[in-house]
Amino acid sequence: MRKARADALKISVTGPQGSGKTTQAKLLADFLGLPMISTGEILRQKSLENNEIGKEIKSSVDKGEMVNDEIVHRLIGEKINEVKNGFVMDGYPRSLGQLDHLDPHFDKVFYLEINDDLVKVRLLKRGRADDSPEIIAERLELYHQLTEPLLLRYKDQGILQIIDGSGSIDEIQNSIREKLNES
Repeated sequence: MRKARADALKISVTGPQGSGKTTQAKLLADFLGLPMISTGEILRQKSLENNEIGKEIKSSVDKGEMVNDEIVHRLIGEKINEVKNGFVMDGYPRSLGQLDHLDPHFDKVFYLEINDDLVKVRLLKRGRADDSPEIIAERLELYHQLTEPLLLRYKDQGILQIIDGSGSIDEIQNSIREKLNES
């Protein structure tokens, strides 16, 4: 890992939907005093806007599809430029293509490893409109197909930290903080 000041750390918390990555990213951002960039939150907010981009995002989300990369690149790029220094990222990139187009140059990537059955249980419990069993299955299939190759890239870069995502919120956060201190 490259050495970076705590206020300049660029960290990603990733994992399948329902792994708790947003919760963990927020806790870590608060702990480190860094801004959090949540791709899901940015896309949900934009999907409420009554314009072409909002409608396109909403349509993709409702179908369980990935949002168009060009839209994601623009929105995430704008947010990264706003925060300038360090941040904790949740939900980007989702594919090697996204990473190749806009690489945030992470210092560490925390992957919350969790099995699909537990993901399904967690997502159905949260009760969002876009969490039907069919859409969950489609999103998990897309996740495994597109996102898992990123893990190999991060492993090759020496920045990947695998965290057991099946524990309690506190257990997972403690594991992340322990791994954060490892070089």
